[in-house]
Amino acid sequence: MLLLGHPLFKKPPFYDVTSIDAILQTPSNSTLYIAYRPELHDVIEHCALNRIAFALGVKNVREAVYAHNYGASYIITTRIIAPLIQKIAENYMFDAKVLVWIEREEEIEEVANLGIDGAIFPEGIVKVI
Repeated sequence: MLLLGHPLFKKPPFYDVTSIDAILQTPSNSTLYIAYRPELHDVIEHCALNRIAFALGVKNVREAVYAHNYGASYIITTRIIAPLIQKIAENYMFDAKVLVWIEREEEIEEVANLGIDGAIFPEGIVKVI
């Protein structure tokens, strides 16, 4: 199980971007985070076409399927729909890892028991302005 943004495990954060210009302000070889919205299609497509690793934040199964088709490395969602998305990801052999937003260490065990690929704390995302 992956843990991102946890203070004990120093993994590089994801960089939250909302424009192609913002991508230019991120470190080379970083993983970007994009909260899915239709108006950000150009940013997502730019990442896919340029083989830039990115995580897509999704709110439903349809958006998770989009994330897979865009080539996202990670699909980040809520605990409520994560088990369903995880099952679909395994059934259709998505390359992306499914991550759940969490805020407290006590939630790690619950996410692990659900069989989700990983969890991400708020500190795992850096906003790029």
